[in-house]
Amino acid sequence: MRSVILSTISKAVLPVVLVFAVYLLMRGHNAPGGGFIAGVLAGTVIAFQYVVFGSEYVNQIFPLNYRGVIALGLLLAAGTGLVPMLFGYPFLRSEVWYLEMPLFHEVEIASVAFFDIGVFLVVVGGILTIVTTIRR
Repeated sequence: MRSVILSTISKAVLPVVLVFAVYLLMRGHNAPGGGFIAGVLAGTVIAFQYVVFGSEYVNQIFPLNYRGVIALGLLLAAGTGLVPMLFGYPFLRSEVWYLEMPLFHEVEIASVAFFDIGVFLVVVGGILTIVTTIRR
């Protein structure tokens, strides 16, 4: 029997925690935090959904192959580190670009953000792979 209170809280907390995880991910390449802690937070809140609702419900919301998410994250993180080497720069050299956007004026984008996104994907995919394997 499922707890009504736990189900309600779980549904309410999911979007809030995911938005906070995205915030940590985006600020992480300029400050402490980043891909790892954002991935732990997002993976944990999604794993909590597995505990409360079961795998069928979560697979409807997040229809992903979690091992593929890990592979994509590894490819992105490794690629971010290796691409500068093709141009004679050291591994994981950071570049910064500035985009002009209508509402936000000038937005800074650093190549380190792509590395953080790769780490985020590896951590989330890893946590969810473990949870789905245990729940079988």
